[in-house]
Amino acid sequence: MLFKRLLLFGIIGLAVMSRPIAAQDEAPQYGWKKEMVGNLNFTQTSFSNWTQGGENSWTWQLDINSKFENDREKYNWTTTGKLSYGRTKVAEQESKKSSDEIRLESVFTYKLGVYVNPYVAVTGETQLTESFDFSTSPRTRIANFLDPAYFTESFGLGYEPIKSVKTRLGVALKQTIADKFAASFSDNPNTPDKIEKIRSEVGLESVTDISRKLSEKILFTSKLELFSNLKRIDEVDVRWDNIFSAEVSKYIVVSFNVKLFYDRDISIQRQIKQVLAVGLSYTFL
Repeated sequence: MLFKRLLLFGIIGLAVMSRPIAAQDEAPQYGWKKEMVGNLNFTQTSFSNWTQGGENSWTWQLDINSKFENDREKYNWTTTGKLSYGRTKVAEQESKKSSDEIRLESVFTYKLGVYVNPYVAVTGETQLTESFDFSTSPRTRIANFLDPAYFTESFGLGYEPIKSVKTRLGVALKQTIADKFAASFSDNPNTPDKIEKIRSEVGLESVTDISRKLSEKILFTSKLELFSNLKRIDEVDVRWDNIFSAEVSKYIVVSFNVKLFYDRDISIQRQIKQVLAVGLSYTFL
């Protein structure tokens, strides 16, 4: 119940933040728009004869975000990509992953000359390297590249009330693909005699993207994805990614990322990840 209330408040908050401050008519600028930004964060702590205690440690994380948009009078084709990878090491322990994500999304929208336009979209998500459960001895492998992988194809209607807000609602086909770890991700528990390596679901999908400058040097981006299987319409999968980034100087950025994930087929409890980082930023495109 608390989770549903938090989700409802979050959606309302997104709606409030997406309201335009003042109505402005701007002439559209058609053509290609390309953007690729990389952030590298590194933290290192070292102790020598430090009587107050502590352990040597280091942490690093690389994030690359890209966007390629071809905006024309009759259509819009936008492809976005995200790569995130990081590791951390404490004392003599072996280094462990702190972040690992590959995500691609491509959306084609046909413009009818009204606010609501038809679209088709494809998304894919996986990780770069293998993951381990360190609570066991010895450690246990639990995931790897494309094991699992998530793919979604959808079509429906999109709505863009202002330039910084896009939302879409449609019918979606979602696949969860796994191999060695199929029992944890793609298996159907109702068929104990076999382990499925592919789980396909047909349902409804809602995706809302917000990219809003809160000030000259502070940017807020949010992506809320909801998916409901038509066979279990009352159960909603949630993926909500929020990032506040502040530009300290041309090459230094502070970012705060909060990600909420819920998929009942994987875990009956919601998952939350939070990262506060300060590091170097470089714009490739």
